[in-house]
Amino acid sequence: MSAAAPAGDPSGVGISALELFVELLARGGDGASAADHFYDGLCEAICRLAHMRRAVIFRYDGARRRVRAVGAHGLELERFAEAYVTVESAPITARALREDRVLEVLGDLRDQIAPEFSALFERPVRLVCAPMVAADRQIGVILADRPLSDPPTTAAERDLLWTLGKAAALASVAGIVATQAENARQLEQRLNLAREIHEGVIQRLFGVSMALDGEGDLPAASRARCTHEVQVALSDLRAALKRPLGRAPRSTKTTFVAEVERLTRAYPDLGIVLESDEQDQVPAELEPLAQSVLSEAILNASKHARPSHVSVCAGRRDGAFVLEVLNDGVSGEPHGAGIGLRLAALEALQSGGVLEFGKRDRDTWQLRLMVPLP
Repeated sequence: MSAAAPAGDPSGVGISALELFVELLARGGDGASAADHFYDGLCEAICRLAHMRRAVIFRYDGARRRVRAVGAHGLELERFAEAYVTVESAPITARALREDRVLEVLGDLRDQIAPEFSALFERPVRLVCAPMVAADRQIGVILADRPLSDPPTTAAERDLLWTLGKAAALASVAGIVATQAENARQLEQRLNLAREIHEGVIQRLFGVSMALDGEGDLPAASRARCTHEVQVALSDLRAALKRPLGRAPRSTKTTFVAEVERLTRAYPDLGIVLESDEQDQVPAELEPLAQSVLSEAILNASKHARPSHVSVCAGRRDGAFVLEVLNDGVSGEPHGAGIGLRLAALEALQSGGVLEFGKRDRDTWQLRLMVPLP
C-alpha cells in the first residue's frame, strides 16, 4: 500500500526547510568535497527533522554521465559506488518524479527494489521517496525509511521533504544554467575569433591577391607593400590562433572504460564491444576528449544507422593516441556531419589532434580520432 502527499506548504514548513538549506550551504568548503558534505548534511537533517532512520540522495552526475548516490546518513555511501542506478532500480522513484510529490510505501520491499539493493530492506519498512524536480528537470530523488512499527509520515514531514527536494533541485538547475551561460560565452568568443580572422587576415590577403592578379610587372614599391601585408596577415593569424579554437571537453571523473560500459548499458541493442586489451590505453590528459568523442560517435550511430555491432578500439600507435569507432547498419546516402561531430572535431584540434569520420564501405561508418603524444 502507498500514501502520497500533494505538493504544498501550508504551515510554514517551507521557511524552516529553506533556512536549513541555506545553513547547509553556508557550512560548505570548496570544490567537490563541499558538495559531498552538503548532501551528507542534508540527509542527516532529513533523518533528524522528518524522524527517519536512514536517508540517501541520488542525482544525475553530468561529469560521470550516470545517476549516483551523492549523500547518505545511516548507511554506507560506498555500497552504491559501483551500482548502475536507474528509475527501474526502484519503481517508486519514477512515479515520484513523474507526479512531483512525496510517496510512501510500506511492507516487504525486496521485490520492488533492484536485487543489488534488496539487502537494505531485509525487514518490512516505511520507505519515503521525495522528488528533486525543478523547471521540468528531473534532477534526482531523496529516499528515506523508518521501521514499520513507527507511525506514518505526517503532512508536515512530507511537506518538509518535498520542499528540501525542490530547493536541492533548484540549486542543481542554477549550476546547469551557469554552465550554459559559460557555453554561450565560449560560442561568442569563437564568433569573435571568426570575425577577427575575416576582417584582419582575409581582407588583407584579398587585397594582396588583387594586386598580384594585375597585368604587367609589379613595381618594387607594390611588391614591398604586398610582402608587408602578407607578414602582417600572418602575424594576425598567429595571434588569433593562440586563442581556443572551440569548446574545451568537460572535465570528467570517470574513465574511458567505464564510459564504454555505461554506453553499453544505455544502448543495449547496438552491440557495443571494446576491442582494446589494454586497461590503461587512454592517457589521463586525453580522458575528457576521448569520452566526449566516444559519446558523440555512439549517439551518431544510434540516430543515423541500425547497427548490430559497434566496435570501439583505443590505444597508442606510432607515438599517437588513436580512437576508432566503427558501426555497421548504414543504409542509403551517408548522413552529413551534424553540429555534434563538428564541435568534437574542434575539441580534437584544440588538443592538437584530428578527427576524421565518414562512410568506410557499403554499410559501415568509421570515426577516427588521432592525437600526437609527447
